[in-house]
Amino acid sequence: MPSELLLLMNIFINFITALLIVRFIYYNQKQSKKYVFTFLALNSTLFLIFNFLGNIELSFGVGFGLFAIFSVLRFRTDTIPSREMSYLFVLLALPMINFALLDSEQYIALVISYAFVFTLLMILEKGWGFKYHETKTVLYEKIELIKPENRNLLIRDLEERTGLVISDVEVNKINFLQDTAELKISYEGSNGDNDIIDGD
Repeated sequence: MPSELLLLMNIFINFITALLIVRFIYYNQKQSKKYVFTFLALNSTLFLIFNFLGNIELSFGVGFGLFAIFSVLRFRTDTIPSREMSYLFVLLALPMINFALLDSEQYIALVISYAFVFTLLMILEKGWGFKYHETKTVLYEKIELIKPENRNLLIRDLEERTGLVISDVEVNKINFLQDTAELKISYEGSNGDNDIIDGD
């Protein structure tokens, strides 16, 4: 097979794999397209870089260098959520896997790797076998209910207002001038987002 045709086929395989992960696993969960462009662009560009370098050891060095850069960015900024950063790592690792296995024509190992990655992402996204607890900060005005003896009434009131199944409540701050309290509630959830709810 001509090298140009082989390159096009490998690019297509890499892109389709990334597209399936982004479209049918990542996007299906939250219907957010905010990072779709970033995921697909970085994945495709990195695969091209690996192919043009033409050396597995050198390509892996570049790949791990990018991992290090994005690790530093993850801990120095709050703009990229941990879920999106995890997908970014997966989609940066994918071109490394594709390049190594396609270059050596290990197609069975490639299919096994794809099956493992897809299955792992599906299990984590669907939460099969896992029970997630998330937290939110609530600004609450019924200050008389924050007393320890009124804990059950407090949880019941919060559940009626928020529609959440609350497992724990902590009092962060109390403002006696405005008769409000800042509470941190723990509840069964699925996405790990921390928000502020106004209880008024």
